[in-house]
Amino acid sequence: MKALLLLVMIGFSTPAWADEKQQQAEQAAELWLSQLDAGEYQATWENAASLFKGQITAAQWRQAASAARQPLGVLITRKLINGTYATSLPGAPDGEYVVLQFQTAFANKAQAIETVTPMLDRGEWRVSGYFVK
Repeated sequence: MKALLLLVMIGFSTPAWADEKQQQAEQAAELWLSQLDAGEYQATWENAASLFKGQITAAQWRQAASAARQPLGVLITRKLINGTYATSLPGAPDGEYVVLQFQTAFANKAQAIETVTPMLDRGEWRVSGYFVK
């Protein structure tokens, strides 16, 4: 019984290196989100991962981000509800990613889920994807 419990604990424990990477990714995401919240769309594009910048121009991003975020109004609260480390995601090259989900309230939308996906890019965690619903 003790061996089974130990195996179960090992199977479900997260390695320390994954926790550290997730914390670094969360910090990068929170900084990026603070720029997004402030309407600094150009800065969010400049600080995004190469993958992100390769898929959308700065002008396209400014327009899309403004169209998505301005109707929501100002940020009221944001709470991390899930974070998952991954080395492979659909539609993206293999690499190191952390998929973060936040429960968010805005002035004009009381309940939203923001998904932010930082990736390790050129030795730093940078946001490679953002979605709000």
